[in-house]
Amino acid sequence: MKDILIVGLGGCIGSIARYKLSGWLLELTAQSRWPLGTLGVNVLGCLVMGLLVGMAERHGAFSSQARIFLFTGLVGGFTTFSAFGLETVSLLRRGEAWIAAGYVTASVLLGMAAIGLGIQIIYALPHRS
Repeated sequence: MKDILIVGLGGCIGSIARYKLSGWLLELTAQSRWPLGTLGVNVLGCLVMGLLVGMAERHGAFSSQARIFLFTGLVGGFTTFSAFGLETVSLLRRGEAWIAAGYVTASVLLGMAAIGLGIQIIYALPHRS
């Protein structure tokens, strides 16, 4: 139960940070057709995840509870794209480039297909006013 609360606290902070930063980036780049708020958050989240993982690996930083707070909670709440990035880089570092390429391809294509399917399911249901 304690771990769940630790993850929840980190996720709460990360989600609020994502909301605020994404909104600020959208205001800053209002004329752009690119979704720069989301792009900025995803790239920053991946950078932060990389820095934290590097610190954990190289310096033995962070207790197990600090890791779940930071990795799963804070950065995971900030952007789940950072977890996707970490998993992909981990595969590449282990020399599993084909698996990494398949994972990236499957994640993007299946993710977009699932969104499209979800929208179609809702539109196929009887409309309630």
